[in-house]
Amino acid sequence: MKALLSLAPGGPETLVLSDVAEPVAGAGELLVRVVACAINFPDVLIIEDKYQFKPERPFAPGGEVSGIVEAVGEGVSGWRAGDRLIALTSAGGLAEKVAVPAARCFRVPDKVSMVSASALLLTYATAIHALLDRGRLKAGQSLLVLGAAGGVGLATVELGKAFGARVVAAVSDADKAAAARDAGADDVLIYGRAPFDKTQAKALADAFKDKAGRGGFDVVLDPVGGDYAEPALRAIGWEGRYLVVGFPAGIPRLPLNLTLLKSCDVCGVFWGAFAARDPHGNAAHVETLFALWDEGRIHPRVTATYPLERAGEAIARLGARGAIGKLVVVVDPANG
Repeated sequence: MKALLSLAPGGPETLVLSDVAEPVAGAGELLVRVVACAINFPDVLIIEDKYQFKPERPFAPGGEVSGIVEAVGEGVSGWRAGDRLIALTSAGGLAEKVAVPAARCFRVPDKVSMVSASALLLTYATAIHALLDRGRLKAGQSLLVLGAAGGVGLATVELGKAFGARVVAAVSDADKAAAARDAGADDVLIYGRAPFDKTQAKALADAFKDKAGRGGFDVVLDPVGGDYAEPALRAIGWEGRYLVVGFPAGIPRLPLNLTLLKSCDVCGVFWGAFAARDPHGNAAHVETLFALWDEGRIHPRVTATYPLERAGEAIARLGARGAIGKLVVVVDPANG
């Protein structure tokens, strides 16, 4: 079978399409024929050895797939050949087949596109865990979403509206602003490109405060980091929750006196660890996501697709922060 392999640390240009032996379903696993693999920021990091999970080489990146069950491993019940699913693979998704622990697999309703389904899990499950478990978001509260045109960002905008919040989307250009509005954002702020000097940082903080209104934001979701973090924290309200999701713009240093003055929380959002520690809670969230999708209240936005041999282009585009919504590699077009 074909797989796109990382043979040595490096950028997307170092990935090599190779022939490899087919995996087998071990105990507790499903053998999955991959239909589509969504690209996420960990794919940018993992091939450069900058991610916390470092698989042994050679390996294929790709942590999120949709596919069809080909074989069921020993000890697995409730699955059979031909079932459609989405799954977390950690790595290995950019291949024609992958063996996945059954506990990381979720059934896909028949009427859902497999390409769209591949783009649901990491972004929307991160967002729902962030908003409900860590952010304690309630109807009528205000939510600021940084990087709001990315995968997690758009998912958060949609879910924020589904849960009854007033949502302000912060993005870097007009096209991304249009995407955020299309996802349901009540208001949009276009910020400049970091790095910022003190004057620019203060201006951004003031712009966030203007959008927040007198009380400040109840919840801020930050999948960006860098110089955007402190200005956003300055716009948070009393007992607000600042949700730390990722750092493509760099790891920020926050002045903790702000947390004291606002009596606010800075909360880490590590969805992968949550899913491993509380699989029943995570499964309930996934069930909620499919219900919201069925009701038309969310819809994963796949803005570009690539064949397996061009998956490196998708990883490069995401790494350059040039993507709106999700980029998906279609491995098996006949079943997409």
